Amino acid sequence: MASTQKTRRNRVDASEEEDSSSVTMFDVSHGEMRERIVLQRLVLIARLPRNLADRTELGAHYEKLNFQLSKRYILDNMTGLLLIYPSCLLHVIESSRDVLVSVLKDLTEMQQQPDGALMEAPKVVLMAHNPQSRLFQQWSYKVLEADQMAGDLKRFEEEEESTESLVCCVLSALQKLSEHLEVSKAVPGSVLGKAPELIVSQTVLNKLLTRDELQTPRRHLQMYNSPLNITMNAGHVIRSSCLTTV
Repeated sequence: MASTQKTRRNRVDASEEEDSSSVTMFDVSHGEMRERIVLQRLVLIARLPRNLADRTELGAHYEKLNFQLSKRYILDNMTGLLLIYPSCLLHVIESSRDVLVSVLKDLTEMQQQPDGALMEAPKVVLMAHNPQSRLFQQWSYKVLEADQMAGDLKRFEEEEESTESLVCCVLSALQKLSEHLEVSKAVPGSVLGKAPELIVSQTVLNKLLTRDELQTPRRHLQMYNSPLNITMNAGHVIRSSCLTTV
């Protein structure tokens, strides 16, 4: 009798263990849908208008846009960081291609407004396809003050760097900030307040804003929407009027 009861208990325990480790059809379909979303990373820079009295308006604008996109693209989580400097901004967005295109379209529409534009002369620094991981685990923004830029100019005033080296400088600084956040488990705003040396150089960003090699969001969208030219004899596929993006 005791042996029979013990056997039944073992069967119940095994059944419960099997149920806890089983995978439902929802889990499978949800996982398959997530696998079809290819992560991409967009890095943007822009000047701030001189008449922009409240720089937090930029943060509020993108918080609203992020909320709208999260409703439209439920599985395409948007992460990144918006740094708002006294004279310019740096925006990193990580999500699907659809979300990034929506951000670029919003930016071009904003530029078409005759008054009330929150930024000027935006440029695409980088569009990375299928990066190994996200730099940031959530989206946030930080308004930086002039005193946090102390010593920034001295590091980059000696020589005129190439566009490629300036872009590498920005990406390297973002990588260091990401690594610091991963270790500290803190949000970017609190980290940058305590460790201003992790702030991406405003001087470098201002230099990049003068470089014609970097595309405007409008130009990037034109390339994205342009038809493909197919060379049948060579077997190559190229985009029409394609320019090199750094």
